[in-house]
Amino acid sequence: MSNREALKPFLLAFPGPLRDQLVGAVLAGVKVSTTGLLAEYAAEQEELPAVGERSALIDSDGREIAVVEVTEVRVLRLGDVGLQHVLDEGEGDTSVAQWRAGHERFWHGEEMREALGDPEFTVDDDTLIVAERFRVVELLDPVVGG
Repeated sequence: MSNREALKPFLLAFPGPLRDQLVGAVLAGVKVSTTGLLAEYAAEQEELPAVGERSALIDSDGREIAVVEVTEVRVLRLGDVGLQHVLDEGEGDTSVAQWRAGHERFWHGEEMREALGDPEFTVDDDTLIVAERFRVVELLDPVVGG
């Protein structure tokens, strides 16, 4: 582990119960995709991940838990998200409408609006999202979530 080159962080949600739940779903193998706002990348002046890129999955305590590798990146309209992507997110949603309602609550939350620098930010069908697929390639801290 100490001979490994530094990896950029793979962050799901904000630190707290939701991140812990999502990290657990990744480790359990049920979460193999995630969705971000293209606006997040612009606000953070960050490039989109590239297929084959490896990152360190980070838990709420800031620990590197696993190495994940990007297997697909798509930019699409929120209104075009399909059921397979929803199911692959592994968050228990069984319909696009259910998934979207939960994601809208998150994206319209105070933390996200602050991160985007827009207290009135809202999404609609035309909002561009980044649908990212990944796989775990190495566990770094197997006792986490025990």
